[in-house]
Amino acid sequence: MSTASDAGPDLDPRSAFDVAGSHPDEAVRLYEEAYDGAGFSATRTDRTFGFRFKVVGDDTMTFRSTRFDGRMSGEVEVRDEYVVMWTAEGGGLVDVGRDEVAFGPRTPMMFPTGRPFVFDLADLRQSLVQIDREYLERVAAEVHGTQPGALVFDHAHTPDTEDLRAWNAHVQRAARIVLGPAPLTPLALAETTRQTAQVLLRTFPHTVLAPDVPLPQGATGRVRSAIEFMHAFAHTPITTTDVAEHVGLSVRGLQQAFQRQVGTAPNAMLRGIRLDRIHEELRRARPGDTTVAAVAVRWGFAHLGRFSAAYARRFDEYPRDTLQN
Repeated sequence: MSTASDAGPDLDPRSAFDVAGSHPDEAVRLYEEAYDGAGFSATRTDRTFGFRFKVVGDDTMTFRSTRFDGRMSGEVEVRDEYVVMWTAEGGGLVDVGRDEVAFGPRTPMMFPTGRPFVFDLADLRQSLVQIDREYLERVAAEVHGTQPGALVFDHAHTPDTEDLRAWNAHVQRAARIVLGPAPLTPLALAETTRQTAQVLLRTFPHTVLAPDVPLPQGATGRVRSAIEFMHAFAHTPITTTDVAEHVGLSVRGLQQAFQRQVGTAPNAMLRGIRLDRIHEELRRARPGDTTVAAVAVRWGFAHLGRFSAAYARRFDEYPRDTLQN
């Protein structure tokens, strides 16, 4: 059932959702919808099957809790939020078949970001904090002094002891505020949300992907995530295999998605991004400070003849001319 806060929408910004059940099919429908999932399967363990799912918060941050006596597996792709989860009881595997991590009591974990992931968990007493994607990215931009961009978290990382202690202490305080019976003002909830976002960013290692990435018309979903990843890591020796793995596709699947949405191959897109970076670097450089060869090799172009030809086709001038101007 869904309920609004007793304090009224003008006074208390929180809403609440609390539902329980005792049948696997009910659980599958609920959790697939709640986590934008696919292929969920719920089965019984040696416990009497049952579940309860509770959500309290607003559009920016919610606290969630799950009691699940049974086993559930499936694939999740969280597009519009970042999620931290931890459990007091039960666990299993997260990101099965990829960067697989055993998930158990007391150690919080970020949901894998930027791609779908498979989980297999059982007999849980689980808590979660969800923060809106755009909101957390804005806070991260303030923290890092950058423009907002997508965040990639290392879900396999175990937080440092001091960071974990600070996270646990903050969550306990925040939960008393968000889940407490006392009326809550919008300002108080906003301040609690901001503090939670800041502690989350200090606790869990992350990378800010390149903001304001020029995206071809039609690029959505995994193709968009792939292009953002290319822009963020073009300076490293990534290949299209790495890009495909990041967004949860095979290389063949990535190629088909690129052709369908943007009409080009992913390796051509990555090469073009690197050529653009070289072009900018040569425009800013002075001839006596660097050479075309040094810049090209640094960006992964070992064959200078082919590089010069590709550069000329893209910019209608040779790289040496860019450097001289």
